[in-house]
Amino acid sequence: MTLQWTVVAFFLYVEIAVILIFCLPFISAKRWRSLFNLSMWNWLAPYWNRGFFTMILILIVLFCDALREVRKYSSAEHMGDAKLNPNLFDHLHMKLFRAQRNLYISGFSLFLWLVMRRVVTLINQVAIATVTGTSLQIQAESANQAAKKYQEENLLLKQALLDEETAKTASKQLLRKEAEKLMEELKTAEDAVRKSNAEVEAMKRQANGLTKEYDRLLTKHNELQQNLQGGTEDKKEQ
Repeated sequence: MTLQWTVVAFFLYVEIAVILIFCLPFISAKRWRSLFNLSMWNWLAPYWNRGFFTMILILIVLFCDALREVRKYSSAEHMGDAKLNPNLFDHLHMKLFRAQRNLYISGFSLFLWLVMRRVVTLINQVAIATVTGTSLQIQAESANQAAKKYQEENLLLKQALLDEETAKTASKQLLRKEAEKLMEELKTAEDAVRKSNAEVEAMKRQANGLTKEYDRLLTKHNELQQNLQGGTEDKKEQ
């Protein structure tokens, strides 16, 4: 195996190990995301996409080269020459085996490289969804608590309104009773005023009658006095 294919095979083993580590069930997506967000990876972030696409291009080139080798050593021309020479046949099969091996190594390396990128993306998405779900759950719990609090406050307000309406009803009834009592007292006072007015009118009429009687008596008294004075004078003249 040449140096380049040794590197590709080592890269394939590393990919397999990394994907298996990603699949460990006791490491959660949030922990993986916290590891991905470490400051030590910040200097690699600007070069990550370039390195990813560069590695894809290298693996595609190696895959195409291995495919070309497979086609080359599996062609009918080489097989016809190998049948004439047994040593050449074994050498051709060895070359074909190496080409197929290199094809599988490069193909699986390319496939696992894409899969690993997708797995990292899905881990980040799962971690974000978990954090979002946790925050939404916290918000939902706080909203439920707020709703319960508002419901309790609403019940208290309703009870206060009912108490206030009861108090208003009682005060209205009390005011109505007091108004009825005042109306009765007002009627009683009006009746007393009418009665006193009638008594005053009667007293006025009585006073007028007495005044007239007094004037009549005074007139009679004056007449009698004049008559007495006239009789006395007549007697004196006689």
